[in-house]
Amino acid sequence: MANKKSPAPGWPIVSGEYVVGNPESCVGVVTLGSHGIEQACIEAGAAIAGPCHTENLGIEKVIANYISNPNIRFMILCGSEVQGHLTGQCFKALWENGIGDDGGIIGAKGAIPFLENVGKDAVERFQRQIVEVVDLIDVEDVGKITQAIKECISKDPGAIDEDPMILELEGGGAKEGGEEEGFEIEGIPRVVEPDLEYCDKVLEKLEYKVGLMTRDLGLASGVYTKSTQGVIIGSVMAFVLVIIPVIIKILIG
Repeated sequence: MANKKSPAPGWPIVSGEYVVGNPESCVGVVTLGSHGIEQACIEAGAAIAGPCHTENLGIEKVIANYISNPNIRFMILCGSEVQGHLTGQCFKALWENGIGDDGGIIGAKGAIPFLENVGKDAVERFQRQIVEVVDLIDVEDVGKITQAIKECISKDPGAIDEDPMILELEGGGAKEGGEEEGFEIEGIPRVVEPDLEYCDKVLEKLEYKVGLMTRDLGLASGVYTKSTQGVIIGSVMAFVLVIIPVIIKILIG
């Protein structure tokens, strides 16, 4: 019988839209943009199953819950891919490549694949603990998903020989009852202090990407048409792309 260890007290330690099963199971399921299949995953034997829509804070929450339970050794990515965020692809890139010094997921193709609250130690623990990422991205067939869960359970290597690793996430990670900034009145959504430093970093990266796009679009339009019309089109597109982050910064600031 595979060796098992106790997860962190109160596991899962981070709140979310998940369903919890047997904490000694070796399988965690991320249903990406799909809902309504989580319970079937739990009934098939998964420890935890739920969606994940974003390639930054969403991934951070999943990592926090996985590495705080040493028994989870397989991650199954299923359900519809989240357009724009490409969360499933970002999960795979994270497991395969890790993160850079700036917190960016190496090889990720999502819009803003940067982990602000999860460092390299936590990512490396995630990479060691998860022995296989099963790619069922865009698969919503419950039969195929449950079959994959059972196959992973049949290969259970036992808990990783490390203690649960506990992360404290900023910006909405704690479970109900934990201490978070902001306040809450019954019937009124929680008000949380905005993370301005994070917003500034996102804007800087957005401005950089827009600058590259502006250059490429301007050059491409001029070269393609070899005429004044191409230059005008490129200039108009460049102006639109440059003005967008400026407007965003004004609204946030």
